[in-house]
Amino acid sequence: MQIGRPSATARGAAAFRAAHQELEGGRVFRDPLALRILAADADDPVLEAAFHPGREDVRLSVAARARFAEDAVAAAVVRGVRQAVALGAGLDTFGCRNPYEADGLRVFEVDHPATQKWKRDRLAAAEIPIPPSLTFAPVDFERQGLADGLTAAGFDPARLAFFIWLGVVPYLTHTAVLDTLGFIAGLPDGSGVVFDYGEPPDVLPPEQRAVHEARAEWAAKAGEPFLSFFTPEELAGELRRLGFSETEDIRYRDLAARYESGHRMGDEHPDLGAHVIHTWSQG
Repeated sequence: MQIGRPSATARGAAAFRAAHQELEGGRVFRDPLALRILAADADDPVLEAAFHPGREDVRLSVAARARFAEDAVAAAVVRGVRQAVALGAGLDTFGCRNPYEADGLRVFEVDHPATQKWKRDRLAAAEIPIPPSLTFAPVDFERQGLADGLTAAGFDPARLAFFIWLGVVPYLTHTAVLDTLGFIAGLPDGSGVVFDYGEPPDVLPPEQRAVHEARAEWAAKAGEPFLSFFTPEELAGELRRLGFSETEDIRYRDLAARYESGHRMGDEHPDLGAHVIHTWSQG
């Protein structure tokens, strides 16, 4: 991973969101800023791969994950949430698009200080304005905790909040994952989070395990090794222990079908045991 810019996996997710706008017309997830923020990366092989005609299933699953997360934010706003936090935001554009600004939703983006500076330079170059409802919360986790970093940025832990935490959990230790979930669980009832995770490779069918091992090798070479896995049963138990009372867990292969009737990922694009979760506390 290059210091001061989003990780290769974060750039890949942004590229697939952007390619979905162009090739599928954004029919699962609309993000009019996705292409603009990547304009300077026109020659990036990651972007080229996302636009490959044979990657439609991957584009749809990435788009569906983003749609799922933003639908969860919408539901949180209905519950009275007025603080949203994007953890490891990378090149996500939700904070710049904030459709609930008029409702009073404030968005905090948490990322490494150098990465955030790079992103802000990108936004300026693309002439994408930063709305008053968006606050950047730079946090160097080697020197500062999440709670302290958010509080310094103006986050109020006494109020409801909702967290978007995509494409991050597999690269953290179990302890870091559960500590973060514990912090969210300690916020007022009605707070929650959307995040994704992967099942242990030893529970995958042999052919999927081989694909997973190849991806893991690539990620490790990029400086982003996989560090944590959970079985659905294990994670459900941890969430209950922490105090989350409502949970929806859906596999990646089923996400696109939620937004496109009858669509399922093809066998050539196994989900490798990947899930996305929406969980919140309810008093």
